Amino acid sequence: MNALAGGGTFATLPALIALGLPANAANATSNVSLLPGAATSAWAFRDELRPLGGVDVRLLAAITFVGSLAGSLLLVSTPTHVFDLMIPWLLLTAALVIAFGPRAAAGLHRIVTIGPRSLIFGQALLGIYGGYFGGGVGMMLTATYGLLAHITPRALFAPRTLMLAVANAAASIVFVTTGLVRWDAGVPMLVGAVLGGWLGAKLGKRLTPGMVRGWTLAVTSVTTIVFFVRAYG
Repeated sequence: MNALAGGGTFATLPALIALGLPANAANATSNVSLLPGAATSAWAFRDELRPLGGVDVRLLAAITFVGSLAGSLLLVSTPTHVFDLMIPWLLLTAALVIAFGPRAAAGLHRIVTIGPRSLIFGQALLGIYGGYFGGGVGMMLTATYGLLAHITPRALFAPRTLMLAVANAAASIVFVTTGLVRWDAGVPMLVGAVLGGWLGAKLGKRLTPGMVRGWTLAVTSVTTIVFFVRAYG
């Protein structure tokens, strides 16, 4: 899911919580487990990396790294019971972006485009969000990049997967060093994420956008409803 459209957290987070992990530990373990898959996808698209809106992708990656460090430190300091109440709203935000982000970006693109400064500011915010939670951040990146002029959705695969990998890497440093990761649950998921990241990058070059969106929206919608019931039902 992350390699194709983002939203892999919607599958990994509930699986880890179902195994009995606290919400913040589940989120940290999910982040670390998805890192190899994100890195594999980024490597598969490495030859397609180009500057975005006149901004070097290396600068955007550095901004993402710093922002993700800040976001992950914020998660570590968030009490588990508070994060439990926040998760449904974070999932809902991500689900809405996945559902309407591309259409909203296309509509805004007809009346406005963003320049380098706006892109850098937006990248910093998305880096913080990616480190704190990360659900749907891939689609948020796509929507943000969609506001740049003359960039097709297909051309966004490479920079998006790179930023996902960078955000996961920065957050993983914090989560591992603070002992928030549950390796007994994370290692099997990590192995699956490597295979999924490689296959996802390959499938992304063949599947239609409709097929990808249909599957992603189905998973995100069901997961969001379940977490609202869990927290407030």
